[in-house]
Amino acid sequence: MNKQQISSCCASIAVLLLLLSGAAVGHTPPSHARVYFIGLQDGAVVKSPFKVKFGIEGFGITPAGTTAKIRHKAGHHHLLVDVEELPDLDEPLPGNKRYLHFDEGETETMLDLPPGIHSLQLLLGDENHEPQDPPLISKKINITVE
Repeated sequence: MNKQQISSCCASIAVLLLLLSGAAVGHTPPSHARVYFIGLQDGAVVKSPFKVKFGIEGFGITPAGTTAKIRHKAGHHHLLVDVEELPDLDEPLPGNKRYLHFDEGETETMLDLPPGIHSLQLLLGDENHEPQDPPLISKKINITVE
């Protein structure tokens, strides 16, 4: 290898290391970041349909699929309804009636649930619906729908 090839190879390795270190740190929320429910407490009794508001501190909200730099400092909400055991947090979250995706960066929704006791939990996902590492997940709350 000549000097130019070695120099080019070293530059490529340096860029790759910077990208990898940024990717590893990029989706890591600050330790003070949290997601939570606004105005809906554990044990609440509600009539369906009812409004659920999502709160976030220390991290941002951005639509799913965002590819700009902000994607490393933000995510979008997922509402877990009656989920007993969390899915694999290294994989994209499923999308179904128990895993509600708020792809446009929504921070509230109207929820229509049948009468009974239901659990709710928030989990922030990145541009690919994967949780951050460590995950930004709320405390699970139980509500009763009359």
